[in-house]
Amino acid sequence: MTAHVIGAGLAGCEAAWALSNAGISVRLYEMKPKKFSPAHHSEQFAELVCSNSLKAQRIGSAAGMLKAEMAMMGSLSVRCALQTSVAAGGALAVDRDAFSELVTQEICTRENIEVVIGEVTGLPADGPVVIASGPLTSDLLAEQISTLCGGLLRFYDAAAPIVTFDSLDREKVFFAARYDRGEDDYINCPFNREEYERFYEALLDAESAPLHTFDQPEKKVYEGCMPIEIMARRGTDTIRYGPLKPVGLRDPRTGHRPWAVVQLRRENREGTLYNLVGFQTNLKFGEQKRVFSMIPGLENAEFVRYGVMHRNTFIDSPRLLDRTFQMRENDRIFFAGQLTGVEGYMESAMSGILAGKQLARRMQGRPELVLPEQSMCGALTGYISGAACGEFQPMGANMGLLPPLEERIRDKQERYRQIAERGLSALRQVLQEQGELVG
Repeated sequence: MTAHVIGAGLAGCEAAWALSNAGISVRLYEMKPKKFSPAHHSEQFAELVCSNSLKAQRIGSAAGMLKAEMAMMGSLSVRCALQTSVAAGGALAVDRDAFSELVTQEICTRENIEVVIGEVTGLPADGPVVIASGPLTSDLLAEQISTLCGGLLRFYDAAAPIVTFDSLDREKVFFAARYDRGEDDYINCPFNREEYERFYEALLDAESAPLHTFDQPEKKVYEGCMPIEIMARRGTDTIRYGPLKPVGLRDPRTGHRPWAVVQLRRENREGTLYNLVGFQTNLKFGEQKRVFSMIPGLENAEFVRYGVMHRNTFIDSPRLLDRTFQMRENDRIFFAGQLTGVEGYMESAMSGILAGKQLARRMQGRPELVLPEQSMCGALTGYISGAACGEFQPMGANMGLLPPLEERIRDKQERYRQIAERGLSALRQVLQEQGELVG
């Protein structure tokens, strides 16, 4: 039986590669060069449309840990990146044209991978399918995916920043729900009037990131998910009566209602990550760090994801996918790449590897590959397939996804190094036991 893979981006190429390595015949569909998305220009596969950096290499970082795990699983993109790397300090950056050409060559010369050029407007009628068509999926295929997913398809990523719980100043924040209704699920960051006015002026002066033409959302998207900086321009008290309203809250330190409050909501079940409620934004990342660090309690906050406002087609994965990237209600269909809600080049590639491996194992009658939660791959897989706390939003690799060490280590670099070594060791053991260890 032939496996179908739709899309020859990083995720699709990795899925096809993993299936091929398992001895499965693959039909890989790619619409370039017959048709290009607004962001793509090269005829080659695995095109890097934004930065040519694949982020940090050091093991004690989320990005370095992820690439090390992928290398263990025989990642094509990591190998090609190392072969086409350019000087970039501690990051792994590539000559983007050489990288794409090498990936394309490897895929096109593989005997059991058949490449089919042309736009896919409907899913193959039979056989298992990995859908890896990316955040700029063409309209006709997006309609098919939306129907397949019961309409649970998001076309714009308007997301608020996420910070780690450990980085908050616990002396300045407090847990509470408005009017004491329900559990104390929210972390509250209270402003006095002077602090709020300084923050408000900084927010007005902050610089926004430019939007590409294809990223321009319709007005209704902005109205439904208003960037905090645009809302602030409507008047001094607009956000104070909106997402920063202090009504129903009392600061236990003063016994009084604050002038304004920023609430943080739990992002994962473990409570290691929190998002800034109502802080969807299109500010430049550096500006987010500068301005949002003025929020009481967030002066030294570690941002694991900044807010974004751009087109990013993705599905509601926690409701639709299991941890093998297979649809819960349709075992013929797998998803991979940014469509699943993983964010970043290597994260997308990782999901392709796992979707390919899991599909191959199923086709061969082997049990699924269960990844340890201490690994970055396991943590990301758990995030996209687990019960979301609130509305599901895309996520990249970050240390906040991983369970903490039993012993608290104050030095962040040493703590991250030990967390990474623990995860890599756990993953290596699982891959070795399951016959999936490559490097």
